[in-house]
Amino acid sequence: MKVIPLAEGWFTVDKTKQFVPFDASTDQLRDRPAGSLLVEIQPFVVSTANDVILLDTGLGYRVDGQLQLHGNLRKAGIDPHAVTKVVLSHLHKDHCGGMIETEGNFINPAFPNATYYVQEAELEHALAHVGSSYPATPVQWLASYEKVERLQGDQTIDGLITCTPSGGHARYHQSILISEGNEFVFFGGDEAPQLQQMRHRFVAKYDFDGRRAMELRQQWWNQGEQEGWTFLFYHDVKNPTFTFQHS
Repeated sequence: MKVIPLAEGWFTVDKTKQFVPFDASTDQLRDRPAGSLLVEIQPFVVSTANDVILLDTGLGYRVDGQLQLHGNLRKAGIDPHAVTKVVLSHLHKDHCGGMIETEGNFINPAFPNATYYVQEAELEHALAHVGSSYPATPVQWLASYEKVERLQGDQTIDGLITCTPSGGHARYHQSILISEGNEFVFFGGDEAPQLQQMRHRFVAKYDFDGRRAMELRQQWWNQGEQEGWTFLFYHDVKNPTFTFQHS
């Protein structure tokens, strides 16, 4: 498998849940509101023998007249129309914004040849709680899109992608494990967002169930070490991936 991070840049986010671009060469974190977190926004594309899989879709910003996610894919040599699967860990605004393109009053799928996958419970929860965390436009569009597969609990897609409800960061969050041959690629979304969080036990205040998320991180890290997983970190400003060498 080939893994490519699709970094959208550094941002700070505070309790308002607004993502404000951060330029490390000119900006100072101390100048941002108290409690601001510095994060990367970083979807991933994973190419397998038969699929081009996109894991989460970023903020949905446009740069130089095109969807930033499209531009990043093209820089990596991938036509957005080649994406076959879009798998969403959850539907918070920084993870689902790039799944659509808007032009005036028209909303189109950003990846028209892909099937979108999301936990049905997460989609229903998002529909009932649109606002600062769950953006109305992409969530409502996804609910009516004909090429979405609503997952119900543990499911394996095409014998390749195992989606498992995890419920740590968001109530109906899911983890994603892609396995092909002897390779394993793991995406824990916002429950395994940064490398340092995998190595240190702590409960995050911004999680729905911080203790569960902490325990899941330890479980995943131990299993990954035993089986040689590659971990993908959506919010890590320095380490997009980490691979255990299979023993």
